[in-house]
Amino acid sequence: MTATQEPAPAQVGPPPPFDPELSAALDMVREQLPRLSTLESIPEVRQGRVGTVPPVTDDDLRLDGAFEVEERAVPGPPGAPDVSLLICRPVGVEAPYPAIYHIHGGGMILGDNRTGLPDMLLPWARELGTAVVSVEYRLAPEHPHPAPVEDCYAGLVWTHEHAAELGVDPERIIVAGASAGGGLSAGVALMARDRGGPPLLAQMLLCPMLDDRNDSPSVLQMEGLDIWDRTANHVGWTALLGDARGGPDVSPYAAPARAVDLSGLPPAFIDVGSAESFRDEDVAYAVRLWQAGGRAELHVWPGGYHAFDGFAPQAPVSREARDARLRWLRRVLNG
Repeated sequence: MTATQEPAPAQVGPPPPFDPELSAALDMVREQLPRLSTLESIPEVRQGRVGTVPPVTDDDLRLDGAFEVEERAVPGPPGAPDVSLLICRPVGVEAPYPAIYHIHGGGMILGDNRTGLPDMLLPWARELGTAVVSVEYRLAPEHPHPAPVEDCYAGLVWTHEHAAELGVDPERIIVAGASAGGGLSAGVALMARDRGGPPLLAQMLLCPMLDDRNDSPSVLQMEGLDIWDRTANHVGWTALLGDARGGPDVSPYAAPARAVDLSGLPPAFIDVGSAESFRDEDVAYAVRLWQAGGRAELHVWPGGYHAFDGFAPQAPVSREARDARLRWLRRVLNG
């Protein structure tokens, strides 16, 4: 089975330029990462990632003794396997402390619950005195929707129900994720609202993957240019949704841009690059949150491609983006 490309909608203008410092890093990244072009290429992409991204150890997660680390299997969705939670509790911080419930990225097809923790999320948690609980969810296409988002929701429910055991304040849990993890975070927030589930303090959606229709102007502008472009996006969404992708019956828990009602959701932080595929769907989601009477802070970083700050962390725009996220977290937690 292959992921064939759908016809392009109307023409749009030329792509916005990349930030010069980010562009230099992009050339190196393209040389290292195998291209995701079809469903059949997923195993190669996974194997290529193993060769280029070193494994994250428990010592990496402890940050020189700042965290106690354990991995625990907890009940998954009804009829499904247990879900693994990576629990990082701050050392020397009086309980109860807040928690960031982390959902990793990877286009719905890659990654694990250690992805993205040591270089950004755990340093923030150390500075803010919070715990981090990171969920391992089943990946597509072996496990299509609703498996990934249901795994994430089950882990959140367990975390909330066992907050006292973990030293966590059950009223101060923030769901956070980047890329596919941002989309799943938004889906979990919708689930928690609709099911009367755990009350979330906020949702941090970093370059979130929200819309399976894959036809926005920014998707078209950045085709063949962004790290995660229209072809890769088609493959990722097809892996998750199969033939339903782009059709009329896609669940908002899979693709939160499909949600009709965005009222009653926790405050959101949304950021995205001006030169990335997800720009327009992410901006539209923030606008719709405001239109529904919600709170959202939106940043569109000039010249940024998908996940730019991870690939070029020392670039000025990357430092500004990370500083803005930390400031928002601090405001929310001190609220």
